[in-house]
Amino acid sequence: MGYDAVTFQSYLSAGLIFAVLTLVLARLWFRDRAHLLLVVAAAVSSVWGVAIAFNYRGYPQSPSDLLLIETLRYGAWTCAVIATVQLVSGAKLPGPFRNAINGGWILALAGYLALTVLDAPLLENTSLLIWTCLILSIIGLVAVEQLYRNTTDMRDTKLISVLLATLFGYDIYLFAYSLIFNQIEPITWQARGAVNASIALFMALGIMLTANANRPAPLAMSRPLVFYTTSLTAAGCFLATMAMGGYYVQLYGGEWGTVVQVLLLVLAIISIIIVFVSRTLRAKLSVWVNKNFFHHKYDYRAEWLRLINYLSQPTHEDDANERGLKAIASIFKCPGAALWLPVNNFYQPAATIDMTLPECDLRVAEDSPFCRTLLEQEWVFSPYTTAAERNETYSHLLPEWINEIEGLWLVLPLSIEQKLVGFVLLTRPEGESLLNWEDLDLLKTVGRQVASYLDRHQAAELLVESRQFEAFNKLTAFIMHDLKNLIAQQALVVQNAAKHKDNPAFVEDAIRTIDNSVGRMSNLLKKLQHNEPAEIRPVSIHKVLMEAVRKSDDLKPKPALRLTPEDIQVTADPDRLTMTLLHLVRNAQEATQNTGFVDVTLRHEDNNAIILIEDNGAGMDAEFVQKRLFRPFDTTKSGKGMGIGAYQAREYLAGLGGRLTVESTPGEGTTFTISLPAATN
Repeated sequence: MGYDAVTFQSYLSAGLIFAVLTLVLARLWFRDRAHLLLVVAAAVSSVWGVAIAFNYRGYPQSPSDLLLIETLRYGAWTCAVIATVQLVSGAKLPGPFRNAINGGWILALAGYLALTVLDAPLLENTSLLIWTCLILSIIGLVAVEQLYRNTTDMRDTKLISVLLATLFGYDIYLFAYSLIFNQIEPITWQARGAVNASIALFMALGIMLTANANRPAPLAMSRPLVFYTTSLTAAGCFLATMAMGGYYVQLYGGEWGTVVQVLLLVLAIISIIIVFVSRTLRAKLSVWVNKNFFHHKYDYRAEWLRLINYLSQPTHEDDANERGLKAIASIFKCPGAALWLPVNNFYQPAATIDMTLPECDLRVAEDSPFCRTLLEQEWVFSPYTTAAERNETYSHLLPEWINEIEGLWLVLPLSIEQKLVGFVLLTRPEGESLLNWEDLDLLKTVGRQVASYLDRHQAAELLVESRQFEAFNKLTAFIMHDLKNLIAQQALVVQNAAKHKDNPAFVEDAIRTIDNSVGRMSNLLKKLQHNEPAEIRPVSIHKVLMEAVRKSDDLKPKPALRLTPEDIQVTADPDRLTMTLLHLVRNAQEATQNTGFVDVTLRHEDNNAIILIEDNGAGMDAEFVQKRLFRPFDTTKSGKGMGIGAYQAREYLAGLGGRLTVESTPGEGTTFTISLPAATN
């Protein structure tokens, strides 16, 4: 088979496969995944391949004819690439750049037409064809580079850009080589048809395989240097093998030898490009490299799971420090460890594991250079390595007692969010050699995690302590509130004693008041000392209300009481309920002028005792009722009250299953509505 026959088949196959590609791209265009100009470019390339093929079957073409065909082919692909950039990115390329790209083939076409009209002999000069094709292939490669850079979420477009770059790259090689000898190199020209055919085939198959994939496909190489080295070495070996195979084919393959050699080389390049562009293949290659070329000192997955297992187990407040210390020691297989935590502006030992500490003052000031270095530099001190094995920049900052600890390996900071939670001393593991980058990275990572764990536990302890103080203060406030009411009763007796001491009724009432106060204080002390529950029993709400109103008679306006005909029983502590209602009545009296009124009304609704305490006093606005009335320790009585009466009343009534609501209007008055479930017989 002669040169012409091989060239004919080479370009004819390119034309036919480009025709198939035209159909594939047309299908993609119908799905709005490709621009129409891509279909046109593939069709033009199909005509281009068939036209050149028939040049070697009795239809010879002059250099001017080839110039026209090549110009149209380059123009079609360039326009298609520019249009695809706008399709995939949603924005046009800058006007000057776009005009320069399109201007290249338009200028070439205009020059061809002008020379044709002038019938200039320059058209038949092969050099014009070579120069034009070289320039247009470079312009095409620049356009493809823009397509690749702007393609982020369409794998088929990424594949098209890579294959078109191969097509233009081969043409640059062909015409640059031909430019040296001022004539088209026949063997490379012959192989050009097969190369284009293979590119069209790859493009068609790739588009069909990725037609349903609209996922990101960014070209991102692995960062480790060994990945690059291994990948490039493998690529080089593969290319060398393909080149040797091609050379063998050229020697013994007869007339098709050169075509097959070039075709194998191009296929090898395309395969390598696809491997590097494919995220999946790259990831598998990276995993293989890591498994076979790296030897990690630690199994990070196992170490991380071990650390989490240690820190996630239930623990008490007193052994959280020891648990965090064991977590660090177990990972690095250290036989002994000690933990320093801050106490009163000093770091001092908080937990130890099989480590003997010297009998001296082991405290370290929080503002010492040693602690500042641990925090600011996150420096891992290694006291007992040799000068050649360590950076001695900060070694002089170590406390003097460090040298008295036998077998000490290193000092690890526990820091989090610019806060030094503490530091850990670890003894040397069995057979441990020098610290390397892997040790330091794992040490600092584990240190941060344990620091977060200890900081969380310290915060929890402070929260519990704060809540305990809060409960104590609340209890004290409630006791003081009850005592204040009792003292007010006693003070009233003392105040009236001089005037009514000769009145037998006053004396009898005073004794009854004192007896009631003593009984209530005794009950209060019993509850505090023995944690005795309140006396809960069925109580007559009539009696409770009458007692509360009677005790409030000393203030004006005196409350008016309206009771239901039938008595209502509620389950409560009678003294506590009386004091709660008395407090609400007194509040109403204090908010009302002497000429006003305070009404206490009892109703029976839906098996509930409804108590209304109404006044026409100063009233309260909605914001005060919502935000301040029931807030503990918030008072408007200028030192006369503690601000817990309303809160205490609401909480106590809620504890009985009842409810306290308030309706108030500034300047018109207030109504407290109390709902208590009636006791069942």
